[in-house]
Amino acid sequence: MTKPNRVSRRVALKLAAAATALPLVHIRTGHAAGKVSVAFWDHWVPEGNAVMQKQCQAFGEQNQVEVQADFVTSVGAKNILTIAAEAQARSGHDIQQLPGWEVQNHGDSLEPIDDVMKRLIDKYGPVAKASEYLYTVKGKWLAVPCSAGNQNKGPCGRISVLKQAGLDVVKMYPPSADPTPEAENWTYDTMLKVAEVCQKAKMAFGIGLGTTADSVDTAGALFAAFGAEVVTAKGEVTAHADAVRQVLEYAQQLVKYLPADAVSYDDASNNRALISGQSALIWNPPSAWAVAKRDAPKVAEDCWTFPAPEGPKGRFLPLGAFSWGVWNFSPNKTAAKELIEFLSQRDNVEARCNVVQGYDVPPFESMTDFRIWDEVSPPKGTVYHYPIRRAHHQQNWIAVSPAPPEIAVQAYNRGTLPTMLAKLQSGQSVRQVQDWAQDELEGFVR
Repeated sequence: MTKPNRVSRRVALKLAAAATALPLVHIRTGHAAGKVSVAFWDHWVPEGNAVMQKQCQAFGEQNQVEVQADFVTSVGAKNILTIAAEAQARSGHDIQQLPGWEVQNHGDSLEPIDDVMKRLIDKYGPVAKASEYLYTVKGKWLAVPCSAGNQNKGPCGRISVLKQAGLDVVKMYPPSADPTPEAENWTYDTMLKVAEVCQKAKMAFGIGLGTTADSVDTAGALFAAFGAEVVTAKGEVTAHADAVRQVLEYAQQLVKYLPADAVSYDDASNNRALISGQSALIWNPPSAWAVAKRDAPKVAEDCWTFPAPEGPKGRFLPLGAFSWGVWNFSPNKTAAKELIEFLSQRDNVEARCNVVQGYDVPPFESMTDFRIWDEVSPPKGTVYHYPIRRAHHQQNWIAVSPAPPEIAVQAYNRGTLPTMLAKLQSGQSVRQVQDWAQDELEGFVR
């Protein structure tokens, strides 16, 4: 199977030509010595772009470099298409902001960036293993995990509805404090019981079984919590493993309490379910809460973000990852690396995090003490437990890992894991789903 997000040379050249017509943000200095260009993801919070632009300007003034900052939307996957076009044409920006699997897709075109990562890790400590999985190839860092757009996709629930169902999330995860002993009861078994109560109250959990990222990520966290690897790190397909059977037996019960249209969910469906007051819980970054704050304030005031439930193998939190990489055909690699390192400094990361209301999660654990997560409201403390904190005893996760990335990306983009759950919801047996998955996944490794 060909790799996803690849385009023909003809299409790539058309995309490259179209990209040159995009509006550009030029940041000039009076004594510019060289030039560096960056394609940033167009942040859903406009203020996120504004502060990034100011930081690029500050770098340019300090280093006598002309910085060209462009903000490319992810609507219609325009950012992905632009990345593919530049990689194929070997021309474009010096730096690209690379979501998810794009480092693996374009590793041959990226400059190793171990020197920058070593300095950052020496200064700020380690990053999530999930980021290392995505952004290293053959032991070399090909991109720097960044905070801009970086997101955790854990549970966000309606406080009052969950409390009526027997789950007091504020008591378990109080504002500006470590989890209480009650948090130990937040397990997948508990989630199943609460999901049943909420479904009967017509407030079903907004967990999708479609093939877009939110559904894939939530299913991936579930599989990881049961230690269910459908493909091993060595590339062996193990859809019939005991752990896979166990997670499917659990999911066979869970899918009964999910929305009837869960299979048709896209990445906006769970947001709409929460904002409209039709769901007790979704797995999502705080974007749904932020929109509710504007459009449905009563719903927003009743929302609480908290860690993933615990399974037999632990708590696993989906990571919506972003990184910055330098093309190996860049004419100004030195300035590009210096700009990335500048933007990765704690003060700059915190300034960007503040203006987007804590949405952006820093890749370094040492940066999870920003005050913004204490201060955001309503209600006060609603996203305090959004970043991973040491007391949470959870880790970030990429669905289908630890499979070799060239295999995992295919299963991820095809939505293999949530499709397995959707088949259970349609009435197929656990064995039938395992047989289907085994055949599907073997097609990716041939």
